[in-house]
Amino acid sequence: MDKLLITGGGELQGNVRVSGAKNAALPILAATLLADGPSQISNVPHLHDVTTMIALLGSLGAGVTVDESMTIEIDASELTSQRAPYELVKTMRASFLVLGPLLARFGAAEVSLPGGCAIGARPVDQHLKGFAAMGAQIDVKDGYVFARSDGRLKGARVVMDMVTVTGTENVLMAAVLAEGRSTIENAAREPEVTDLCEYLIAMGARIEGVGSDTLIIDGVERLTGHPYTVMPDRVECGTYLVAAAITGGRVKCTHARPNTMSAVLDKLRAAGAEIVEADDSISLDMYGARPKAVDIRTAPYPGFPTDMQAQFVALNSIAEGASRVTETIFENRFMHVQELNRLGADIQIDGNTAVIHGVDRLAAAPVMATDLRASFSLVLAALVAEGKTLIDRIYHIDRGYECIEEKLAGIGGEVQRVSGR
Repeated sequence: MDKLLITGGGELQGNVRVSGAKNAALPILAATLLADGPSQISNVPHLHDVTTMIALLGSLGAGVTVDESMTIEIDASELTSQRAPYELVKTMRASFLVLGPLLARFGAAEVSLPGGCAIGARPVDQHLKGFAAMGAQIDVKDGYVFARSDGRLKGARVVMDMVTVTGTENVLMAAVLAEGRSTIENAAREPEVTDLCEYLIAMGARIEGVGSDTLIIDGVERLTGHPYTVMPDRVECGTYLVAAAITGGRVKCTHARPNTMSAVLDKLRAAGAEIVEADDSISLDMYGARPKAVDIRTAPYPGFPTDMQAQFVALNSIAEGASRVTETIFENRFMHVQELNRLGADIQIDGNTAVIHGVDRLAAAPVMATDLRASFSLVLAALVAEGKTLIDRIYHIDRGYECIEEKLAGIGGEVQRVSGR
């Protein structure tokens, strides 16, 4: 099993090219099942989760080709199956996003209940509630969701009991081919949801309220394939900006979209960073200074993203002062704290809040990754820790970050991928 060996202590400086957003690419790839012709999706990150989605689409009978630049062409005009098997869905929660498109286009779907990171309960009841409102018959048995509809789904009003990104996306994809008008209230407003909406509109969908918490969808009879470019990954961009901040360095993230990152950039400024935003880039400079502690409270977009929480816990661990980081989205998302404390951090957990007293230095120690975003918090801490830190179970990192060794090396990080048992 691969591990990362990181030598800490240097300031990161240079340019990082931001990859396409995993959390936008996966629902967009699922949405290609709605089209009766081929789509070419570009700026797709080369990640394990993307490979899993490609395998899933192929198992359904879609024609899939991938070129050297990770532009993916998908033709779902003649599927041979509407069953998404446990073997694929168990490894990645986003696999469940094929349920809405299959149900809408073919009137039937069998999809295993999802897996993914062990960061707390993420039920799919809001997905199923939306499908049922549109007239689908839903049965859950033997670990699978069996969904059926007699003819086209019917437009319906769906009020989400909680803000859910994948729930909004799944119900949205079902609604675009339903008969009549659907409304999704308390819809997720994340930029990745907007990116999915823009792709669906490019295929011929009729959607109003894009970017708001109420989506209005007038169903159409068919959608046609269309080329589309996935948005930049705001979480990856934010992570590399934190990497510069935690080391007192200077980094420019290119191919970025600053207008999706206001909450993160505001906190980095509060930590003492100078931030310069351009149309498609973000530059951060700490001028060698130690960051200042900042309080964080996660919230649905446009609030502070839960996927950046672990990175700021790492930043606060060596910051000047004390801070509180409160997690409101997932109830089990502080698994990185124990590992950060192994490196010398001073963090205590009080319910859903991490109380952090910044320390002057961290020291290398062997640590273990626990979930996707928490994994990179260990990388960040290792970049400032004295000595060589060995991070185990880095397959979590590979699910969400493309070419981590190359990108960190390009800005001065000493990172090696090593093999081990």
